[in-house]
Amino acid sequence: MTLFLTGSPTRYGEDRFTKENGFLDNVKAVLPPVSRILMVSAAPDDPGFTKYVRESMTECIDKSGIRHSSVTMLDRSNAADVERLVGESDWVILCGGHVPTQNAFIREIGLGAILRRYDGVIMGCSAGSMNCADRVYSHPEHPGESIDPLYRRWLPGLGLTNIRLIPHLEQVRNYWIDGRRLFEDVVFPDSHGDRFITFRDGGYIMIKDGRATLFGEAWEISGGTMRRISEENKTSALMNAVFISPHFPETYWHFTASLKANGVSVFGIADTPYENLPQELRTSLTGYYKVNDLENYDEVYRAVAWFAHKYGKIDWIESNNEYWLEQDARLRTDFNVTTGIRLDHIAAIKNKSEMKKYYALGGIPTARQIKGSEGEKAIRAFVAKTGWPVIAKPDNGVGAEGTFKLSSEAELDAWLRDHEHNVGAFVIEEFITGLLMSYDAVYNSASEPIFESNGVYPTPIMNVVNENLDVCYYVEKKCPKALAEIGRRTVKAFGIKSRFVHLEFFRLDRDREGLGKKGDYVGLEVNMRPAGGFTPDMMNFAHSTDVYQIWADMVAFDERRKGEGEQYYCGYAGRRDEHSYAHSHEDVMERYSGVLTMVRRMPDALAGALCNQAYIGRFSTKAEMQEFFDFTVARK
Repeated sequence: MTLFLTGSPTRYGEDRFTKENGFLDNVKAVLPPVSRILMVSAAPDDPGFTKYVRESMTECIDKSGIRHSSVTMLDRSNAADVERLVGESDWVILCGGHVPTQNAFIREIGLGAILRRYDGVIMGCSAGSMNCADRVYSHPEHPGESIDPLYRRWLPGLGLTNIRLIPHLEQVRNYWIDGRRLFEDVVFPDSHGDRFITFRDGGYIMIKDGRATLFGEAWEISGGTMRRISEENKTSALMNAVFISPHFPETYWHFTASLKANGVSVFGIADTPYENLPQELRTSLTGYYKVNDLENYDEVYRAVAWFAHKYGKIDWIESNNEYWLEQDARLRTDFNVTTGIRLDHIAAIKNKSEMKKYYALGGIPTARQIKGSEGEKAIRAFVAKTGWPVIAKPDNGVGAEGTFKLSSEAELDAWLRDHEHNVGAFVIEEFITGLLMSYDAVYNSASEPIFESNGVYPTPIMNVVNENLDVCYYVEKKCPKALAEIGRRTVKAFGIKSRFVHLEFFRLDRDREGLGKKGDYVGLEVNMRPAGGFTPDMMNFAHSTDVYQIWADMVAFDERRKGEGEQYYCGYAGRRDEHSYAHSHEDVMERYSGVLTMVRRMPDALAGALCNQAYIGRFSTKAEMQEFFDFTVARK
């Protein structure tokens, strides 16, 4: 179903659908070449008014260049045939008029349940748009209604949206009724604990694939105040998004700021006092809830519930952080948020043992593996088959933390003794040599990539962490075609949509029986979040783009709106405080002042994998980048 909410599809006084804000084009894009139209009267017992509405709306449709084979008006005379009439139509138009009158009629004939199963196009006009809501706000319109104790301002609606519309802003903004100002004395007080959207005729909201997009200048009325939320000839997403731990990593405020730029209401939940949040993050949040402990699910649940109570249905819950993936999934499940991974699928992307099943579905080669829970005897038999070395790593873990390379019987014996109490939490995997590469991408709701990039890690993170090494890695100018192909197959196999992904592969350095030829890609693990540290920023520098905005555009509009410029190699050189280097910090800054794009101290939580001091630069050639690496991490 595609739903349009309008005050009027025409500008005030015009006789055809407006082309402004793309309205006519958007309507035509979702209609068949020739439509069967069903109009729903707002005055089903008034034949004269119903006839006038049918004729004037049909004339408007004709002058707009929209072809149709039939136009039927649903009123009292044919109400018994409502289900058949809806089923035979391509386009249902809910006409304007008196909200309570139309509301009583649509509830009497059970139109809500029928339309919620309908797969065509629905357009609301004025009262018709208002009655699309689950809970309709029917502000007083006729004299006497604002002071009538029996007049009901809240009515059950069709249940097609949770958006409550107040149409015809130009006409009603300064309207008086029964000696009272409609907005200041009636609507504003009623907006405490609720939200209304209002705009001039010609503005509209389109709801498609669960996403609500507002077109044109519009205002939100909530909590007794009115604020502009969209401008003429611009689009905004009418969404409520909860972002978990938006203050860490430090650059994640770019995600919330990009959502805000798209009109999304962003609500942050973290364990840090509001005044300690970065200013950039604070200005991008619509609301914030501090919890004492993000590990405490009950606390986080109450925070989401509070936002839902105050601002309405939550459309998106995300942290973009692997540590919180399982909690994110649980929250989505509990709050019926359908735009991300839920609990029934979380094991496939968190447990390395479960990943194997989905790799197999996609025909993607992976290293052989055994669960530690199968016992010591099975582990030793597995090692006898694969040979030394093997890798032992947590089945459910983040990054290279807790990963061990075992190269002999003695090392295996020692590891088994040390992990006697939790060996079942590990998997043991055959050791593969090759170049570690990542496929980084943003996918839309149709599981199609709208952005793709490629990271190269010459020294595996496991070695960096376990051996306390310096770090040098980079983002390629362009993602290799073969890597993109296997990355897409992996995403399809895991059934992933509407996400930023970071998939790791080995490019084999020699032929390996059962895995592939030298240069082939072998699946290592999937990470359903952006690459760690400042790698998203490195993608921006490499591709002259903004991946934070690309992700936010996917969330809000399910498409990419940000282009790319000149392409570069972007390199990361990390140094550790405990090591002495041939060239000082000042030497690096002076030599590479023209190419450095970011110089940062890394948080302690990330320093194990990414070192303490980071230097990031972009280069036209790989040789220039390699010289930067050699200079920056050269030891004394």
